[in-house]
Amino acid sequence: MNILFVCTGNTCRSPMAEAYLKSKDLPNLEVKSRGISADGSAISKNAAAVMAEIGIDISGMVSEQLELCDLAWADKILCMSASHGTVLKMYADSSKIFILGGGISDPYGQNEEIYRLCRDEIIKAIDSLAEEGFFSEIEIMSIKREHLKPIAELESICFSEPWSEESISDAYKNGTKFFVAEKNGCVTGYAGINCILDEGYITNIAVFPQYRKSGIGTALIKRIFSLAKDTGLSFVSLEVRQSNLEAISLYKKLGFKQEGTRRSFYRNPTEDALIMTKRFEENENISN
Repeated sequence: MNILFVCTGNTCRSPMAEAYLKSKDLPNLEVKSRGISADGSAISKNAAAVMAEIGIDISGMVSEQLELCDLAWADKILCMSASHGTVLKMYADSSKIFILGGGISDPYGQNEEIYRLCRDEIIKAIDSLAEEGFFSEIEIMSIKREHLKPIAELESICFSEPWSEESISDAYKNGTKFFVAEKNGCVTGYAGINCILDEGYITNIAVFPQYRKSGIGTALIKRIFSLAKDTGLSFVSLEVRQSNLEAISLYKKLGFKQEGTRRSFYRNPTEDALIMTKRFEENENISN
């Protein structure tokens, strides 16, 4: 996927965004930044200074003028303000134009503290998009026979008591619904859910380590939400280790709430499980 960041002069906001997204080292992602009125100037010293604080060196970058070929190259264009987006919609497909974070404050000509605040706005906006899968080309599908082996491998990586190929196959034959996330034909994650009357119980959600923090877990859960809508589930529930703060944070973001605890539910090591549940109100749009 090709990502293009656009601001006015390409000396502050868009190069900071370009460098930060590159630093995340997401797979199969090409990133550029350009300016609507760039003149080849060096990157702002304050921009370079605040990026250096987080270990990213942009001191050698120079501003580059936006060209029509850049717009054609990009799969998604992230503008720093709505005014940039308005201009670009005259030259590019509006469906691939987005405003980063709803708009990033312009720090041009101000002190380092303002640049630091701008940097943090950019980081927050990019991290949020990454968690939602904005930068990933993820396909969610129902399980197939060829998925059993990579899912069993994923289970062995993620869990102390992993499911085998045979146990996954048996669960499927007995009614468990499984969804697989694929990227470029490779399994990146999976999720399973048992549906009993109007209740849904998520069995497992797992993502290969190299694909984490790229929105795959979110995409899998949203696919489960879509199933819940289609089948009229009143809730979906799951267990999570109480120490798995990253997963708990994701579930809360997606509307799950803690509704109980299972003492010593997990083994190797022994640990309590939090029971987290997403309840659906009648007529709620649960795909979001």
